[in-house]
Amino acid sequence: MKLQRMNRRALTLGALAVSGALALTACGSDDNGGTASGTSSSSANASSIKCDNAKGQLLADGSSAQKNAIDAWVKAFSQACGVQINYKGGGSGAGVTSFNQGQLAFAGSDSALKPEEVTASKQVCSGGQGIDLPMVGGPIALGYNVPGVDNLVLDAPTLAKIFDSKITKWNDAAIKKLNPSATLPDLKIQAFHRSDESGTTDNFTKYLIATTPDNWKYSGGKAWQGKGGQSAAGSAGVAAGVKQTSGAIGYFELSYVGDGVKAVSINTGASAPVAPSTDSATKDIAAAQVVGTGSDLTLKLDYKTKAEGAYPITLVTYEIVCDKGNKAATLPATKAFLTYIASEDGQKLLSTIDYAPIPDAIITKVRSTIAGLS
Repeated sequence: MKLQRMNRRALTLGALAVSGALALTACGSDDNGGTASGTSSSSANASSIKCDNAKGQLLADGSSAQKNAIDAWVKAFSQACGVQINYKGGGSGAGVTSFNQGQLAFAGSDSALKPEEVTASKQVCSGGQGIDLPMVGGPIALGYNVPGVDNLVLDAPTLAKIFDSKITKWNDAAIKKLNPSATLPDLKIQAFHRSDESGTTDNFTKYLIATTPDNWKYSGGKAWQGKGGQSAAGSAGVAAGVKQTSGAIGYFELSYVGDGVKAVSINTGASAPVAPSTDSATKDIAAAQVVGTGSDLTLKLDYKTKAEGAYPITLVTYEIVCDKGNKAATLPATKAFLTYIASEDGQKLLSTIDYAPIPDAIITKVRSTIAGLS
């Protein structure tokens, strides 16, 4: 499976090089690189896309977690409709801020809008407010680079201590206990975290707060609060830091695992440790509850799951858009793009690039909400 994923990534990078050049010409540069879908997937999806008078350009920003998915979707949608979409992927915090300043057609965030952010959005959404539409699911992988260690199991208390600089060597007794057959080196742990405000950080620390509050005594949120470690911007930056640093570990989406970076399996209390995958993430997300009100579809995830085969460190990326009061110039293109990515074909594309589709019961509600945007 790992070899297949690496081969697929090699092919998709070639496809992205072509689409990236077009995007640079049309929309300006983007320094948050990532993989995208292959040409065949994009072409197959393009035939079912409804453009519905979409035209012009869309500017969007936010979650770097979904950057690889957005790249794939944009390639297919732009081929079908000729609309130029520039998604910067500068982080969830940057996306929400820019959206509430009226700079974006939509934003991506791995955390739902806070009450004060909803209030701020009413200044931009004339007669309405910003809402959260769950669109991309997936596991937050703990990627590591430890020479000679091909399989690694960790649990919540050990992860909390690693990322709070309380466990500093890979041959620490707590890690040895979880990995009795591994040859763990006397090597310093280099724990990488996000330097920018990030929904990935928010979701990873929500997991630690929920499962091991005695070892992670921080309030949580998009900004990193743990002690020590090294920082990098965006999921791509953290993944690059792990790849380049012996003894490193960091958190990012599964699509960034590979090419020298391996993924930790999590001891959840189930009969066997659970590795991050689209299937194991979907099992966890399927148990999520919709807790948003009105048109908002915010989800509550189960970070404490002990279900067999369910990976507990998952996130859902929301597309943030006005329920009412969207800019007339960009509304047709925004609705057409969101309609496509929430469609059956758009969601099917996710599993080919290491993301988890949103469960049917939830994505059906998303489609209905998009149809009513005004």
